[in-house]
Amino acid sequence: MRCCAGIAWLSLMQNNKYIHHYNGYSVSPSVHQLPDGWFAANLLLVRGDTRDTAPVSYRFHALDYFDNEAQALGHATAWARGWVDSRG
Repeated sequence: MRCCAGIAWLSLMQNNKYIHHYNGYSVSPSVHQLPDGWFAANLLLVRGDTRDTAPVSYRFHALDYFDNEAQALGHATAWARGWVDSRG
């Protein structure tokens, strides 16, 4: 596990899938390489911070396309923060 800007990252697989927690959500950005060489930024958000309700998940595919995996992961992570922050 490593810490970057106060966020704990846990590497789940060698294909650059990461999971961390942000304001009550489990944030799992991922990347999918397309046949043309572009990298699609994908995201799975799971909210399960209350004991009275079942976890709710939100899945977003191809938020945008990038030249490399690092850019795609960074975008998905930043997009997740914005999405979570806009919902309180």
